[in-house]
Amino acid sequence: MRSIMEREAFARRLREALGRIGDDGGSPTRLAREFNRRYPGTPVTLHAARKWLNGEALPAQDKLRVMAAWLGVAPEWLRYGDEGAATYRSQAREPELAVDFELAREIGALSPAHRKAVRALVKALKQGETRR
Repeated sequence: MRSIMEREAFARRLREALGRIGDDGGSPTRLAREFNRRYPGTPVTLHAARKWLNGEALPAQDKLRVMAAWLGVAPEWLRYGDEGAATYRSQAREPELAVDFELAREIGALSPAHRKAVRALVKALKQGETRR
């Protein structure tokens, strides 16, 4: 019985944290997409995201840390609701240069010729940025 209550409490905190960043917290698709952009491991499924939002499952610790950093909350608060922990960090959310792991996986799935073209495009874009 306690684990059910813990999962439901986690889901409430997750939806609250999503709300604070301007997300209504109800879309497993959006949660999975945004999480997978930030998570370097195997992407989570829509089913897993739905379970998190509905209080049916808890994320593993590595996923919880990534999620907390993205949402700008303490991992302890997100998992346990520890009021002693700093509930929300100051506006220091994720860094500007955060790696988009979902994009990296998609580029990695391209053919060698297309990866080379993407690399050339990125190089040209970077050169254009420095000219401003």
